[in-house]
Amino acid sequence: MASFLYCTIAGSGFARSRSTDQVRRRLFVQLLFRRLRTADTTAPGWTKGVRMLRVARRIPFAGAQVALRQRMTPFAIVLFTALSTVLAFAQTASEARNPAPPNYDEAKVGQYSLPDALTLISGEHVADAETWYKFRRPEILHLFSTYVYGRTPEQKLKMSCQPFDVTEHALGGTAVRKQVTCSFGEKDQVRKMDILIYLPASAQKPVPLFLGLNFSGNQTINADPAIKLGDVWDRNTKVRQPAAEKTRGSWDREWQVEKVIGHGYGIASIYYGDIDPDFPGGIKEGIRPLFFAPGETDPAPDDWGSIGAWAWGLSRALDYLETDKAIDAKRVSLVGQSRLGKTVLWAGAQDTRFAMVVANCSGRSGASLARRNFGETVEHMVEAFPHQFALNYQRYGEDTDKLPVDTHELLALIAPRPVLLGTGSEDHWSDPKGEFLAAEAAEPVFRLLGADGLGTSEMPPLDQPILHRIGFLYRDGKHQITPYAWDVFLKFADMYFRPQ
Repeated sequence: MASFLYCTIAGSGFARSRSTDQVRRRLFVQLLFRRLRTADTTAPGWTKGVRMLRVARRIPFAGAQVALRQRMTPFAIVLFTALSTVLAFAQTASEARNPAPPNYDEAKVGQYSLPDALTLISGEHVADAETWYKFRRPEILHLFSTYVYGRTPEQKLKMSCQPFDVTEHALGGTAVRKQVTCSFGEKDQVRKMDILIYLPASAQKPVPLFLGLNFSGNQTINADPAIKLGDVWDRNTKVRQPAAEKTRGSWDREWQVEKVIGHGYGIASIYYGDIDPDFPGGIKEGIRPLFFAPGETDPAPDDWGSIGAWAWGLSRALDYLETDKAIDAKRVSLVGQSRLGKTVLWAGAQDTRFAMVVANCSGRSGASLARRNFGETVEHMVEAFPHQFALNYQRYGEDTDKLPVDTHELLALIAPRPVLLGTGSEDHWSDPKGEFLAAEAAEPVFRLLGADGLGTSEMPPLDQPILHRIGFLYRDGKHQITPYAWDVFLKFADMYFRPQ
């Protein structure tokens, strides 16, 4: 096989270019051929990598621009990318993963250098908003799509939404409750998600609204007995079964529905398992297979993971909310906790219709800098939750310095819209300081676009939130959303779109 691939490259123009770099290219091909000859073709990853040659045309290549400048033919670029992927997966699979224990000592974090959010791939500095929107923002978005969360498909699925419950006097007459089922796809390829919505009953005008995903079913966010008991996944048995009656309101402390309604905001939630199951191997039960090409059964290296799918679901929920005249769809804020905090950051980065993002305890691969060796690391993430990310992300588990982006740039993609990061003093695993440093590093982009940033380089004291366009809450407590955190969320939202 190695000889076949070598000959294919040699005949593709990669080895026979007439440019001045001809000798250098020939030497590179010979080096690649040597790697092929010495590669462990018995490793499990080799077979998987070779299978990915079928979809090589979809694999982004970070060096493609350089290659094109060297007059490589497109076919040669595809082959180079495919071969690199084969070898990377073979090597990864043949080496047993054994993530290092988490570090909780700041003195052992080590040195790292962040990519400059305001420097183009070409090396040019971004000096104005036009250059940011036209060039740099698309570059960063592409890099996150390729190497972290995976590409969100551009294909549009058939979508239909049908309300099955509208109650004008819910929660003791204080709220209007709506429950809606949205279906995606056609014929035997259909997926459904239920949206639970509460709006203030006293509202005279369209209201701003908080939208988020929940972990255990819509019935958990409030003890309201009229909330539909849906089917939920057991991540241990990987079986979906009806939610238990006793789970009603089990997460109400983290959702604070009555408080939000009383403040004049609406609140909507969706069970994240309706969109994509949260365990390895669950892909076939979620939304992602509906986007597969004919004959495709496994995701390509840059295909979206579960976080990308959940973010897609939030955008589809907004599609529906835009049709409800009781909701001000231009003032919809995302809110998410933990992995769903990562999700709202990615959803807000991609979909600029969302007016604000609140990410609580989003941790590594969320707001916390990927390059910081403190608490959970990228290596831990790709080992424990490989299904949540693009397969390409696994390349950087042991070497985050080579990751072409970092999370300050994820926050920058949301600029100049307001973003609030919530953390807990006892949530060392999520690295609160790493989130603060990411927020600080994102500030130049916010300022370029006419907004303020954190305004400080000092981590704030406990329970003294920074409420600028980039907000930061470092509160006393654990890995959770608390009633006090919701007080801060609402105060932050009031700064930008207080209910009328």
